[in-house]
Amino acid sequence: MKIISSIVCAAVVCSAAFVGSAQVQDESKAEPHSRHLYRHNPDHELSDDRSRFHTNRDSAVTLPIPGEEDAFTFVVYGDRTGGPNAGINVLKDAVRDTNLLEPDFVMTVGDMIQGYNQTGAWMRQMAEFKGVMDELICPWFPVAGNHDVYWRGDNRPEGEHDEHYEMHFGPLWYAFEHKNCMFIILYTDEGNEETGEKNFRKPECQEMSEEQLSWLADMLEMGKDAEHVFLFLHHPRWTGGNYGDSWEQVHSMLVDAGNVSGVFAGHIHRMRYDPRDGIEYITLATVGGHQNKTVPEAGWLHHYNVVTVRPNQIAHSAYPVGAAMDVREITAEFADEAADLAGLVPVVSPSIELNSYGESDAHTKITIANPTSRPVDYALTPESMDSRWAAWPDHAHGSLDPGQSVTLGFDFRRTGGLDNTFRDVRFALDMDMLMPGHRYAIPTVYRDVPVRLDIERLQLADEDRLLELDGDSYAAVMSDQFELPDGPMTLECWFNADNYDGRTGLVAKTENSEFGFFVSDGNAEFVIHLDGRYATAAAQTGTIRTGVWHHMAGVYDGSTVRLYIDGELAGTVNGAGNRTRNTLPMIIGGDVNGGGNAVSLFEGQIDSVRLSSSARYTGNSFAPERSWASDESTVLLYDMDQDFGPWIIEESATGAHAKRYGKADLVEAGE
Repeated sequence: MKIISSIVCAAVVCSAAFVGSAQVQDESKAEPHSRHLYRHNPDHELSDDRSRFHTNRDSAVTLPIPGEEDAFTFVVYGDRTGGPNAGINVLKDAVRDTNLLEPDFVMTVGDMIQGYNQTGAWMRQMAEFKGVMDELICPWFPVAGNHDVYWRGDNRPEGEHDEHYEMHFGPLWYAFEHKNCMFIILYTDEGNEETGEKNFRKPECQEMSEEQLSWLADMLEMGKDAEHVFLFLHHPRWTGGNYGDSWEQVHSMLVDAGNVSGVFAGHIHRMRYDPRDGIEYITLATVGGHQNKTVPEAGWLHHYNVVTVRPNQIAHSAYPVGAAMDVREITAEFADEAADLAGLVPVVSPSIELNSYGESDAHTKITIANPTSRPVDYALTPESMDSRWAAWPDHAHGSLDPGQSVTLGFDFRRTGGLDNTFRDVRFALDMDMLMPGHRYAIPTVYRDVPVRLDIERLQLADEDRLLELDGDSYAAVMSDQFELPDGPMTLECWFNADNYDGRTGLVAKTENSEFGFFVSDGNAEFVIHLDGRYATAAAQTGTIRTGVWHHMAGVYDGSTVRLYIDGELAGTVNGAGNRTRNTLPMIIGGDVNGGGNAVSLFEGQIDSVRLSSSARYTGNSFAPERSWASDESTVLLYDMDQDFGPWIIEESATGAHAKRYGKADLVEAGE
């Protein structure tokens, strides 16, 4: 058999296969020429030629060596038509993907242009399609579909657009040879032989002419010694319907040939796999055509098929358009910038006010920045699981050039009701980082809208309660709700831990800044970040125990950092300078990371927390009080006795109520 030379390209698949359809069959039950459906043929694929394996190591393991027989890949595109004009961009993405895979060639299955028009519009659409396809770095071969050849309007010529097609795309039916395989392209819109009418809905217009059937017989004879024969046509006539009766005759010819491995078609805009008599009948969905996406993962999607051909084996995979990633595009710089974008913390300010009836009518702003060297598209949506929230506008979208930022305003309103069904309102930020040939989607970034309470009615608690934490819960105080000036300060709390395993925060807002208590692995520490570094006062190991109530106080007086446990000085270190600030929340029952999320969570009970703008304790010892009253130096005070909805009430004049997350419950002392 004569072999026509072609570009030999490496088939490098850069993304996971969406569908793998290489058929596995029991060889003993296989039909006469269904050998092409086998997934694995060890004798054919592996070699015992050890001269091609090299090492200077002794090993009992014998690694398999692949065989050296010819193998190649080709790609098949589905329909382009019936969708919006923007569908041409889907085709462009498919071409980009295909160039990353570098197959030997690309096949279509017809309906390349919208058609159903007259000469001028047909020529423009043809030029657009060919202009995109000619960006392929490998050859491509067309198949004529009804959209490509049907005319619409007056002065209908004989054969409609057949002449235009053959002038610009090539023969209506043809064949070519490649690597001991035969590829046959058929034409399924010849029309009614007697009237010339073209209509794929009428069976009498969907019969194949004797001329084409005779030619097909000649091609099957020419390819009788080929390892594989593949057919391509537009209408999947084997599926029945209005396609006439001629396919049974064609199918018999293919079965008799004995080496037809696959038949490909399109038209129905969904995938189908219909093997019969050892021949794989495969229908493709779309590459930019109309797509209703009924069940994308079941075949209603934009995709292309990749076919890998070996002498005794055919592999089929389908890839969603846009799934291939360019390895050479993922530089260290690009990946780091994408990570920076994923870690973006949009600034939301000011807090919105919620009154004691659970009502709100407020305005806030969110600032989004693009820290990368690439353009970014964004979509911003306010959302809540609480239907009593409403937001205007309901979304915003736009683009940011490198280094650019944008501030957007939103109005929020909430109707009454403040109970255990209350849920936060937040922004969901979706971003795409734009590279020359691909949009890289960044995982959704969420940012809570800070809420402050304006409490008009609140009953004083008549019971002693405490905050119980299960190791997955915490309370948070937003940074913009309180101000701790530079200079002397005291942080203190009462706590009873169930365990101290691993890194454990107690009350903290650190992140290379600010201050906090840690009780990691039972080691008590007070840290404060002064002039660019932490000053850490630590207690001796064993000073704190599980199942015991302890008082912990951290004091900074301007020159010294001290840690007290149960009123006794447990650690001291020199430290001076301005405190390094951050805008992250203070976590009660843990620490905070750079994204504002609670980490290193505490398991146990916390009874009272107080933050003061003075050095309350001096000397080596004092008698710690179990509860405190607010005074002029009190910045934050939580005695854990009062809550309101999801908030723990803050008892000083600051009014920075702490929001509970997870199973952070206020329970009666002694429970």
